Amino acid sequence: MTAVPRFAALDAPARWRTVDFISDLHLKAEEPDTFEAWASYLRHVPADAVFILGDLFEAWVGDDCAVPGSFEHRCAQVLHAASTTAELFFMHGNRDFLLGPDFLAHCGMRELADPTVLGFEGRRYLLTHGDLLCTDDLDYQRFRQQVRTEDWQRAFLARPLAERQAAARQMRAQSEQHQAAQGVYADVDAELARSWLVAASATTLIHGHTHRPGDHVLGQDASGQRLVRRVLSDWHVTADEQRAQVLRLSADGLQRLAPEPRA
Repeated sequence: MTAVPRFAALDAPARWRTVDFISDLHLKAEEPDTFEAWASYLRHVPADAVFILGDLFEAWVGDDCAVPGSFEHRCAQVLHAASTTAELFFMHGNRDFLLGPDFLAHCGMRELADPTVLGFEGRRYLLTHGDLLCTDDLDYQRFRQQVRTEDWQRAFLARPLAERQAAARQMRAQSEQHQAAQGVYADVDAELARSWLVAASATTLIHGHTHRPGDHVLGQDASGQRLVRRVLSDWHVTADEQRAQVLRLSADGLQRLAPEPRA
């Protein structure tokens, strides 16, 4: 079994009453309805903090892509405005792992290590994007190990922007071909997820990545407490589909919600 990683820790301040979790929005200019649903949600978010657990963008090739007039710049404006009313946290996903400190600072977001244990109202919640737990996808795990190195990222970011954008399109096409060949997307290793929870002294794992929203019981810990894996929804909003869930945490527990439609 894959080794259990080191867990970062974040304790929610006493003033927080509500925390929202979202992931896998895969924002891109070609899906304006998804962008508008996300922007509307952030304009009216009632939560004290919003945790974006990876893949906010369909692709990210460097912070220099967010030039004025670009789609990425429009997203930055939405995030910056939201940061004035709620605390924003961002965890890198498999699509936007190159999103850097300059963009985070410009948007008023704080980086969140993967994985992180969140302490809230006396309970511990383990947060991760989820890709590290999909150990059956060996090709992806090898790719992830390669592109997360400083040498690879330094070399990639040194290339011209247009070249990086073309490379991202090519990698995305290869990923789609790989997924189509597999037939079934790799899912989380349940036993590994359980071992993470036990090691983190947490009872609830919250993650995205798999695009399979749902709740899964992973047995009990040594004290008899139930261990649960809660999978976040991806976002895809069109005339025919309204896939856009928020997982909201309060003193009453976790609740799945769809953002209220607003003008």
